[in-house]
Amino acid sequence: MVGVFPTGLSTNVDNFPVRLSLQVFVSKANNILDKLRQYLLTAIWLGVYSSQRVGKSGWKWIMNSARESHEPVLVDEILFWLQCKPGGVYVDCTLGYAGLATRILERTAPTGILVGIDRDATALSESRSRLQDVLSRVRLRHANFSELKTVVADNGLSQVDGVIFDLGVSSPQLDRPERGFSFREDGPLDMRMDQREGRTAADLVRDLPETELADVIYQLGEERYSRRIARAIVQARMQGEIRTTGELAAVVERAVPASYRHGRIHCATRTFQALRIAVNRELDVLEPALRDAVDILVPGGRVCAISFHSLEDRIVKHTFRAMANGPDASVTVLTKKPVIASDDERNHNPRSRSAKLRVVERIAKESMS
Repeated sequence: MVGVFPTGLSTNVDNFPVRLSLQVFVSKANNILDKLRQYLLTAIWLGVYSSQRVGKSGWKWIMNSARESHEPVLVDEILFWLQCKPGGVYVDCTLGYAGLATRILERTAPTGILVGIDRDATALSESRSRLQDVLSRVRLRHANFSELKTVVADNGLSQVDGVIFDLGVSSPQLDRPERGFSFREDGPLDMRMDQREGRTAADLVRDLPETELADVIYQLGEERYSRRIARAIVQARMQGEIRTTGELAAVVERAVPASYRHGRIHCATRTFQALRIAVNRELDVLEPALRDAVDILVPGGRVCAISFHSLEDRIVKHTFRAMANGPDASVTVLTKKPVIASDDERNHNPRSRSAKLRVVERIAKESMS
């Protein structure tokens, strides 16, 4: 069953309890205005530079500036489930480029507080600029969300009204070849979300024994040809160190069957996912962070978690379910099935196609006894 908003937003009402409201209308209008602003800025740059001799790197910079406006997924759905209120305190554990944070701050005005956490210093810096007009209500921290409780306490807070996790890698990170997350453009094989931290993907590819490398690719990438790929990597590194994303992608392409090279996704996608997760230890800290998020909620407060692949979603689902069951249950699971993007959003934002949102609500202490 599909419902259609007057604004043109189509949404699956089986997955998302549609409520026609002024908030939804305003949110969609803000999204449209934000896109128009981005396109206008790009057009201005193109107009200015078209009359000058701009080298290849100059044009590349212009086009990258157009791409780097990361569009968060499931924004209307998160705002619906989060139930933001004026004066509320919310934590965005994966601030990114502040797309969602901006919407939350609008709904919590004039006194609401947003605590933003991110491992990526570049994203944090750009978010600070974007939130310049409301910085008095923003608390930003360069940290891992495993440090959630410490960050909240350091800001003089004991409880919050909601916590958001938007897991995975952002579009600007993928679009910047120097970060090494993608093979679409050749770049150093880095993949660190926090570039203060140690081992890069190149280090893992160079140092891991073949069996361990195959296990990483299989377990974290769910790659069926993990053994063949690991063997090919070990053989390739004997000829010289694999330093770039393009070099690694080429090794994977040579390792897999010809029929696998032309599938729905690029044959190196799962290998890159596995290495990224391993480099950043993404799954290791997820369950403890979800539990910490529930611990700092006020009664009735909510945790919203968006995952983009089955490994993340499985951890979120099982963690939420465990906290909702037994005599010590601390939450109620509000989304019996994961909320997914509407057809409209999947069409204009491909990143949303694999997104799954799950939500829990903190039980009042009286209900827990």
